[in-house]
Amino acid sequence: MTLLWNGVAVALLTFFDDEGAVDLATTAKHAARLVGEGVHAIVIAGSTGEASALTDTERAELVAAVKAACPDVPVVSGASGDWWQPAAARVAGVVAAGADGVLVAPPRTATDLGAYYSAVSAAAGSVPVLGYHYPGTAGGPIPLDALPGLPLAGMKDSTGEPERFLTTLESWDGALYTGSVLLTAYAGLVGAAGAILAAANVAPEDCVAAWSGDAAAQRRLLSVHRDARRAFPRGLKEATAARFGTPLGSRLG
Repeated sequence: MTLLWNGVAVALLTFFDDEGAVDLATTAKHAARLVGEGVHAIVIAGSTGEASALTDTERAELVAAVKAACPDVPVVSGASGDWWQPAAARVAGVVAAGADGVLVAPPRTATDLGAYYSAVSAAAGSVPVLGYHYPGTAGGPIPLDALPGLPLAGMKDSTGEPERFLTTLESWDGALYTGSVLLTAYAGLVGAAGAILAAANVAPEDCVAAWSGDAAAQRRLLSVHRDARRAFPRGLKEATAARFGTPLGSRLG
């Protein structure tokens, strides 16, 4: 198994200016700051990045800006769609902009995951495709019995279900990343590839420390988790702004 990265990635916030336009410079500067604090990869245009409120052009512009600011770490872009054709087009667009990987959730009503991910994989070319299992929030489910037959290099599981997470590790040889900050230390302990965490926008050092087994850091992340759950994404943006002075504006409320 070839890993894009091992350890903690940030599920990056997208910042907007006073007119509601994507603030590329501030978003890229924040990404570079987090890399300086020890984050190993950047994931943009996911659920935390308000992907559903971004145009395909904005996604590509974010990839280019963040990649330029963070040239030494992998930059992965969300590129999901409720049908294979828009998903494949998004994948092709962010790959052309410089994405090192793509994160793609299945459609909410998918009947043939194999065909969907085959089309996505073809659009990605040599760039790795990561599945995204967070049903109800980001598309539909990726059933464990279907996973071995899908052309995926890895998967992000944000459900926070320890039994499913451990079962995935035991039954599949792809790179598994937790998206639940509450499982950060657990994921590191049981041999996962890493974690993709919204909390790393606020507390990158604690995320990295928890991944390495620091129990106190894992406990401190509970307050960040609670902030993130409050009026998402505003709660997380408020916590990030309190520490780093970043903008509060959101397209999703």
